[in-house]
Amino acid sequence: MKELSALPPLLLEWYGRCARILPWRSEPTPYRVWVSEVMLQQTRVEAVKPYFLRFMDALSDIPALAACPEDALLKLWEGLGYYSRARNLQKAAKKVTADYGGELPASFRELRSLPGIGDYTAGAIASIAFGLPHPAVDGNVLRVLSRITASRRDIGDPQVKKEMSRAVAAILPDRPGDFNQALMELGACVCLPGGEPLCGDCPAAGICRARAQGLTGELPVKAPKKPRRVEERTILVVREPEGRIALRRRPVPGLLAGMWEPVNLPGRLDRRQVGDALLTMGLSVLSLQPLPDSRHLFSHVEWQMSGWEAEVAGTGRPEEGLLWATPEELAADYPLPSAFRAYL
Repeated sequence: MKELSALPPLLLEWYGRCARILPWRSEPTPYRVWVSEVMLQQTRVEAVKPYFLRFMDALSDIPALAACPEDALLKLWEGLGYYSRARNLQKAAKKVTADYGGELPASFRELRSLPGIGDYTAGAIASIAFGLPHPAVDGNVLRVLSRITASRRDIGDPQVKKEMSRAVAAILPDRPGDFNQALMELGACVCLPGGEPLCGDCPAAGICRARAQGLTGELPVKAPKKPRRVEERTILVVREPEGRIALRRRPVPGLLAGMWEPVNLPGRLDRRQVGDALLTMGLSVLSLQPLPDSRHLFSHVEWQMSGWEAEVAGTGRPEEGLLWATPEELAADYPLPSAFRAYL
């Protein structure tokens, strides 16, 4: 990977001219870097911006995050998905408050020991917030490195990621945080996925072996994911005549663990089956109307959903665990996964 030794001056000059203005970059405190990096996992930058600003307004430091009620935390996260990220943030915040006086430790090893913080996030915090010489290698960086070196190795292989991380560690300049961000920025804005990199805008075009060999459309190599498991679900928007809507908590552990949801039943139920299910729950159906189908993709599961809106009498059997919320309470107080957005 001798080509990589030429990268630091090329990328740092380009980053100084072309870096996007992002809210977490304007004030790169350890806490802000940490929250932004966790939010950016599996999520686009433009989608994260408003969430980040709202989160910082509500929870301005680590002790505030540690003390936040879980429903309020998940409401702030509502729509970002992968809710275990938020829960791990809070678990780590509680540990940092108890063990480090509410400030993240300036140590890769100690950062790495916190819940939800892996090698990449620890490297990002250590380098960007503390100026420590640690690599931060994510999918964008792996794509850049694979193309520059014309590597045909599978970037999904943990061993390949370790070797790429060592290669970056060997070339880190005096500004490790800026260099790591420049690599991420290059992958996010120029060395794009899908075989269409903007090579004319790339500061590393002159040393890129994939460009020279016409391989940018073939690299990086990544083994295909297993197909998602398909599940049919029936979503019931159950209302009282006064307008309150029935919610219940999802079980823990499991998909969307502990989140609030409308009544959600397995399978694709017809009108009679829906009526029977509501009756079993201790609810008398006053009216029942079909709602449009919807679909939601999780990382390993696809929900194919049908829906019904039911007006009912009664509040249900206690063992059903139904909570009745007004539309205003629904909007303000109860975190609801985006999977149900089409129905609520």
